[in-house]
Amino acid sequence: MIEEKNSLCEENHFNDFYLKNVQSATNFAFFKCGNRDTALDLVQDAFTKIWENCAQIDFTKVKTYLWTTVNNLFLNSIKHQKVVFQYQKDVPNLDITNQNPEYLLQEEEFKEKLQKAISALSEAQREVFLLNRIEGKKYREIADLLGVSQKAVEKRMTAALKSLKSQVEGI
Repeated sequence: MIEEKNSLCEENHFNDFYLKNVQSATNFAFFKCGNRDTALDLVQDAFTKIWENCAQIDFTKVKTYLWTTVNNLFLNSIKHQKVVFQYQKDVPNLDITNQNPEYLLQEEEFKEKLQKAISALSEAQREVFLLNRIEGKKYREIADLLGVSQKAVEKRMTAALKSLKSQVEGI
């Protein structure tokens, strides 16, 4: 039994095992992932792991080890893809920081001016402005929410926009 166990580490025995199983392992991997190149990569990685761990693998169970390794490598690649996709979804515009520093400084200054101008609005104007522009509520909804007429909401919004325009360039 010990000779069989160590025989996988002999290059001739490993090559025989490889040649007998590479096609069926590739078919199995292709069935799992649906991509011929990815399947070949998975199988090659699995055979590499078998070669690296040949002394620890029981020769009678090496086929099971091969299928399990291909399957685990496939599952790990799926998990990695999920992480990549989640990151891309969470940070879709990460590349915008690649803009020049002067633009970024101007953008930050504009945001500060805008925040100061919004905080300088009267409470009624600020409330209407934020409900409309930030929360996306319509004038009718704001009027119902605040218990005022729609005309009052329109007047407050007009006054808020005039005030912001006069305080912040570029609006």
